[in-house]
Amino acid sequence: MASESSFDVVSKVDRQEVDNALNQAAKEIAQRYDFKGVGADVRWSGESIVMVASSEDRVNAVLDVLQTKLIKRGVSLKALDCSEPAQSGKEYRITATLKEGLAQDVAKKIGKIIRDEGPKGVKSQITGDEMRVSSKDRDDLQAVIALLKGSDLDVALQFVNYR
Repeated sequence: MASESSFDVVSKVDRQEVDNALNQAAKEIAQRYDFKGVGADVRWSGESIVMVASSEDRVNAVLDVLQTKLIKRGVSLKALDCSEPAQSGKEYRITATLKEGLAQDVAKKIGKIIRDEGPKGVKSQITGDEMRVSSKDRDDLQAVIALLKGSDLDVALQFVNYR
């Protein structure tokens, strides 16, 4: 009965849900009265999302619509990295990219949190852009998940492969 239990800490974004939220936001922007005549648009541009409008507050309103749709689709806003509104000719634009994978410094910060505040006997190991957490006691792993959910990290965390 002394087998190890483990789970992986990852930071991934469901691209299909983001695409659905983007399509819903574009549809709402096309239909809303306050976006008529301001050239408001939201679309994919390669790997990033581009929001365009004729004024700074309208482009911020487009961003707000997109964020609302992302929340309704279950995508964390921590996975969205937005630029400041920048003027480009007669229009303002915001570029947003999706953050995926655990950066090395974030993984080290998570490992430090687990070592300092987590239960004893819990081991963490960084492998690429994810982290494996293992322990003999499943209750300790549940405590680590609760600890990481409560910590203030600037990435969206998911806990997968719990066994």
